Amino acid sequence: MKFLFGLLTLVVAVPLLAASGSGVTFVAHDKVTAALAKGGPLVSAKDLLVSGSHRDKAGQVEVHDRETDVIYVIDGEATFVTGGTMVGGKVSKPGQSVGTDIQGGDTNHLTKGDVVVVPAGVPHWFKEVPHSVSYYVVKVLKQ
Repeated sequence: MKFLFGLLTLVVAVPLLAASGSGVTFVAHDKVTAALAKGGPLVSAKDLLVSGSHRDKAGQVEVHDRETDVIYVIDGEATFVTGGTMVGGKVSKPGQSVGTDIQGGDTNHLTKGDVVVVPAGVPHWFKEVPHSVSYYVVKVLKQ
């Protein structure tokens, strides 16, 4: 089931890339490897952003007003919380807030091959990262 969901995500993401501006976008493996090691953008268009990310510790709670996050775990593991109510929220930039905790919500243990889709407006948080986790994020932007 995880494989089918991951495949579905790729099937949806590839046409979005092809539809973004001038056509197909190719990102060479060295840039992908660097983005997964340090974090960083791979593709940027008016309606989406694709990034490689790597964490070796927990993050802050985030809420994006106009971005749906599609997260695909490449390696490692993490405890990921979604939903509920953000605690200690403050605006970090237009359309995005960060906080310190989530009350309520759903907790999932993410491992290699997992995919999570977080709709715009939903709090989410890499609460625990025991060792490290590497993942792709596709941000689909509401116009």
